[in-house]
Amino acid sequence: MSIQPRPVRLAGSVIDRSRHVCAFFNSKDEEYRVLLPFIKEGFDENDKAFHIVDPEHRREHLQTLGEAGIDVEAAQAERRLEVRVWEEAYLREGRFDQNSMLALIEEVLKGGKEQGFALTRLVANMEWALEDRPGVEDVVEYETRLNYVLPKYDDAVC
Repeated sequence: MSIQPRPVRLAGSVIDRSRHVCAFFNSKDEEYRVLLPFIKEGFDENDKAFHIVDPEHRREHLQTLGEAGIDVEAAQAERRLEVRVWEEAYLREGRFDQNSMLALIEEVLKGGKEQGFALTRLVANMEWALEDRPGVEDVVEYETRLNYVLPKYDDAVC
């Protein structure tokens, strides 16, 4: 008998077993209006938060989380919150390598379980893919391959 994962909400809806959501936003305000309730719910449920952000917005991102009532310093110290910039995730070694990124995603999701978190909520900003970056031509294939990896986990990825 399989255990049903607890509900996860995003944008006013419950996202079921398939928890890989692609979202497009017109502004940072809209992005946070949609994502902050999802992120906060994760903190309320004691989930791990793993965020990948534009390096130019990292400080603002942490500030926004703090203004939303999340104790950012404590969450980072407890390893409940990990915020990486693009160069520490998607663009390691100066280029996008889909195999490396898929391995990182699996490492993060397995690691959340090993740390004792029921779920990991992964939020990844991919605006870098709109730029002329080495390896960017592999993004569509990466997203397709990711759809084969994520069903092994109950975690939510946006």
